[in-house]
Amino acid sequence: MSFWWAVLGILGMAVITLITRSFFMLPKNEIPMPDWAKNGLRYAPLAALAAVIVPEIVLTQGQLISTWQDARIYATLAGTAYFFWKRGILGTIICGTAVMLTLRIGLGW
Repeated sequence: MSFWWAVLGILGMAVITLITRSFFMLPKNEIPMPDWAKNGLRYAPLAALAAVIVPEIVLTQGQLISTWQDARIYATLAGTAYFFWKRGILGTIICGTAVMLTLRIGLGW
């Protein structure tokens, strides 16, 4: 690939990025959305988080975990239990991390 093709590619990607990210700022009035779409968008952050976190918990090297001696399972359960008990995000993170480190360092899981 020549230098000019690389420059053209970078400029093209920059223009496309600029257009797609500024698309919602161009109209003067708010774009009307149906209620079902607004309700669906409320769950988008949770769905994105689940799509990132769940594979990290249940997969190892692209395969489902095959043993119960995996610290991630117990850390997830402890963090979830703490969240439903106290409803605090920081405590949930600390609880899950403490269980994970205890099992990984203490038991060598």
